[in-house]
Amino acid sequence: MDMNEIKEIFFQECEEQLAELESGLLKMNDGDRDPETVNAVFRAVHSIKGGAGAFGLDDLVAFAHVFETTLDCVRSNKLEPTQDVLKVMLKAADVLADLTNAARDGGSVDQARSRGLVKELEALATGGVPAPSVSVVVEAAPKPAMPVPTDDSGFQPIPFSFDDDFGSDEPANDGVPEYEVNFKPRSDLYAKGNDATLLLRDLARLGEMNIFCDMDALPGLTDLDPEGAYFKWAIAIKTDKGEDAIRTVFEFAEWDCDLEVRLAGGDAASSGEELPMVPVPFDLSILDDDTAAPAVEPAEEAPALKNDVAAAVAAAETASNVTQLASAAARVEKKEAALAAAASNAAAAQNNAAAAAAGQTIRVDLDRVDRLINLVGELVINQAMLSQSVIENDNNGASSINMGLEELQQLTREIQDSVMAIRAQPVKPVFQRMSRIVREIADMTGKSIRLITEGENTEVDKTVIDKLAEPLTHMIRNAVDHGIESPEKRTTLGKNPEGTVRLTAKHRSGRILIELADDGAGINRERVRQKAIDNDLIAADANLSDEEIDNLIFLPGFSTADKISDISGRGVGMDVVKRSIQALGGRINITSKPGQGSVFTMSLPLTLAVLDGMVVTVAGQTLVVPLTAIVETLQPEAAAIHSFGANHRLISIRNSFCPLVDVGRILNFRATQANPVEGVALLVESEGGGQRALMVDAIQGQRQVVIKSLEANYTHVPGIAAATILGDGRVALILDVDAVVGASRGQSLKAEMSYAAAG
Repeated sequence: MDMNEIKEIFFQECEEQLAELESGLLKMNDGDRDPETVNAVFRAVHSIKGGAGAFGLDDLVAFAHVFETTLDCVRSNKLEPTQDVLKVMLKAADVLADLTNAARDGGSVDQARSRGLVKELEALATGGVPAPSVSVVVEAAPKPAMPVPTDDSGFQPIPFSFDDDFGSDEPANDGVPEYEVNFKPRSDLYAKGNDATLLLRDLARLGEMNIFCDMDALPGLTDLDPEGAYFKWAIAIKTDKGEDAIRTVFEFAEWDCDLEVRLAGGDAASSGEELPMVPVPFDLSILDDDTAAPAVEPAEEAPALKNDVAAAVAAAETASNVTQLASAAARVEKKEAALAAAASNAAAAQNNAAAAAAGQTIRVDLDRVDRLINLVGELVINQAMLSQSVIENDNNGASSINMGLEELQQLTREIQDSVMAIRAQPVKPVFQRMSRIVREIADMTGKSIRLITEGENTEVDKTVIDKLAEPLTHMIRNAVDHGIESPEKRTTLGKNPEGTVRLTAKHRSGRILIELADDGAGINRERVRQKAIDNDLIAADANLSDEEIDNLIFLPGFSTADKISDISGRGVGMDVVKRSIQALGGRINITSKPGQGSVFTMSLPLTLAVLDGMVVTVAGQTLVVPLTAIVETLQPEAAAIHSFGANHRLISIRNSFCPLVDVGRILNFRATQANPVEGVALLVESEGGGQRALMVDAIQGQRQVVIKSLEANYTHVPGIAAATILGDGRVALILDVDAVVGASRGQSLKAEMSYAAAG
């Protein structure tokens, strides 16, 4: 595996961590104060920072470090996660995503925005209510007297001020379990942005703690490697939180250190030589502010420091950890270090996934899945051809070959369903992306908007998800900019100043329904109609229903904006939405109530690869009608057929009348209408068009067909959605039910409805 592949794995993990980050922040914004939610958010930023350091992504490391520091204040209850605080953190999550994408694709980010958020995060971290300082006793092993190293560089030891308010008396045993922790960092720990003293600070929060520092391995300054790690830490901690809580502190560093945890007096997995220790007072509260520098005492106190050189060097390493963090990413250039970092991050991600869910996952390149799906599609076609050939040459119908073919058909169907399930993914990533868009547009318009998502785990084919982001983005922007009123106006109308946008996904009848609803002003139909007349999109005397007026917003070039802005006004948004949805084989419908809001409903196929269809014959042509559109089939009787006008007919179904549509006549397969009694009626339901009875000549059967794009291989055919290959090798056209129903209502098959012509 080369470096590019390892880096790609890192960015894939970043996508997961960013999704986890935004999900956790949104939960906190909704009032979730579960410590595990806060820890999950913190771990996401920490993991991104650690991996970014291994690849020298300095900007990403620096921003993530500031973000992580502020989150740590929330985690340690120094900072209350109010709505204002979380608003800043959500913006920080957006910038972190931008920095990640820039590092991956070589783009750039808004530096002014990034620097502004850094200042806001730092202000939150320093302006929160400080927690009581945690003081522990650090004990160092006695060392032989060592002269102060001197060289020609003019080095002068820096005095370090210690608190000496620590008693040496050990507290009485109060029944709380005591653990012994042996901790030896490796140089990789610092290179990845971790800090031993920050880990010790977090450990101190679990209970009363004594620390012993072994500095035997520390060389003289002339032999000191600035990237090395020389100290060992022996820690005695009294806590009732258990061994798992202790190990959790070192969760992201355990691969870069030697760690041993045991009950006091218990046997350890690996034992070391017992070292005599001498106490040296040390206050970890100086690390509460990561930017704080050690106090510098007057020069005349330097001789006193010479009596304890070991303590001064220990303090120097502690103080230099912040500097190491800033420069670690640039220093890690060796391939071995990057490999180790990526492996550690991958292991951490796998451990987190295992803790979150019982199932295991594996990453597979999408091209491989596509090739597998294509092969399964060919298998379905060949199986259908084989069945057709056997049926034509075997009149017995009960031979062992027929029985084997039935089993093969069932097995092929199961294989196909299983392969399609591989491509099925939840819509959650797309929905989470919309949260950022809502925040950005709300900030630009000065509105207060709350996005509520439902059905995020609804699964749909990967190809549908990939093409869903663009239309949803346009619809979200339209809802926030045009639909939701300003807070002042909403207050005047007696509404909540905070507007609500609800995004919902659910399965229905073999399709996925996505609804986008807002509680805004709704569609002003008089204004929409007048704008359409002014733009010559409809005739001034056109007689349009409310539904037809609502659908005017989908016409190219239509906009109700008074002026062009960064958000809207050019009249391309909703036109793009409709074309994108239709390209996915879907349909979109609008329902709006003035003063109460609007609901946009998108109905999409679960997959763009296969469908279950009814094979029918129309005027000698073989067509496939999607099974999800068919409500029922029936044989018309002469008494149930009623004429309506010159060229329209109705069919009576259970005391109600339904328009009868001759498919052959609509598609120009024949010049005159066929006799309904001699054919079969398919009762279908289309989005926005109600029920229609499609008249066909005969039904050949029901089967699963593989969708082949007609536009990619030939050209667009009005009324036809796609094509497929039947078992006998013939090409069959897949009917576009919505287009046929629309044509029966007076719409043109060749273009969108021409309201001007209708008027």
